[in-house]
Amino acid sequence: MKPRTPTEDLDDRTNGGYLRTVATRASEYMRRSKATNTVRAYQSDWTHFKDWCNQHGKTALPANSETVTLYLSDLAEDYKPSTLTRRIASISQVHRAAGHETPTRDGNVRMVLAGIRRTRGRAQAAKTPVLVDELKRMVARLPEGVLGIRDRALLLMGFSGAFRRSELVGLDRDAVEVVADGLVVTIRRSKTDQEGWGRRIGIPYGRNPESCPVGAFQAWVQTAAITKGPIFRPITRHGKILGKRLSTNAVAEIVKRHVKEIGLDAAHFAGHSLRSGLATAAAMTGASERAIMDQTGHHSAVMVRRYIRDASLFKNNVVSGLGL
Repeated sequence: MKPRTPTEDLDDRTNGGYLRTVATRASEYMRRSKATNTVRAYQSDWTHFKDWCNQHGKTALPANSETVTLYLSDLAEDYKPSTLTRRIASISQVHRAAGHETPTRDGNVRMVLAGIRRTRGRAQAAKTPVLVDELKRMVARLPEGVLGIRDRALLLMGFSGAFRRSELVGLDRDAVEVVADGLVVTIRRSKTDQEGWGRRIGIPYGRNPESCPVGAFQAWVQTAAITKGPIFRPITRHGKILGKRLSTNAVAEIVKRHVKEIGLDAAHFAGHSLRSGLATAAAMTGASERAIMDQTGHHSAVMVRRYIRDASLFKNNVVSGLGL
């Protein structure tokens, strides 16, 4: 075959072959610019909006502001304002990706959304945090066998590392290093770190072997013979450990199951209860905002201050000195 000259390669680039490759690569980078869960939510939201438009004889792409305000008004009785806000973001993203002006910038759309928030808005129901005493009671009642060994590691690491559910199930074996002082955990990607810069946190040894997160981690990876891949994995009802990654929903189910075992109402707890539990428990001991944020990875002190306020409701409470 006759070798290609630089001029022929340049002609191919000029004719679009090269640019098509670059365009494909650009699309892939755009897709990866958002977290998987975010992309999935955008796709679901857009499908809902498109179906609504088809049902009501409206054009979805490009949509005008009147269509969007009607859509919001129609959904306001059945959906939370937070859901509608995300729907607006999804509609905007699709329009921008398609090269259209987004209708969500229109003042009428913003006013309708603000009116819905004012009329229908309500405070987000926060799940109850799992505190230290409750955590100790939970691990004390764990079942025998591999299920109990896994759940001990998951509960204690989830609490001590203040991990989000996605961070916890996203941990691979090579992300956790055992050192003299405990565990060094590298979180390679998280909700607030979509670019994957990563951060490292330390989880020290516990005083009690039953509730030591380091010992629980070591017992689990040794029992499950995990040398690579995901740390937390599903277990069948026959006790077989699967090779795939545990789901985020499974974390919530595990927390609910074990709080129920100690007599608490599982409806008040979720996977986030481990993360909020660490922040609340640390605030109760007088830990600083900065120290809590270093462990939780919060970029803003706003949420951390809420944990501190909740933990301090009865400290120096003015009612205590009134003699009631």
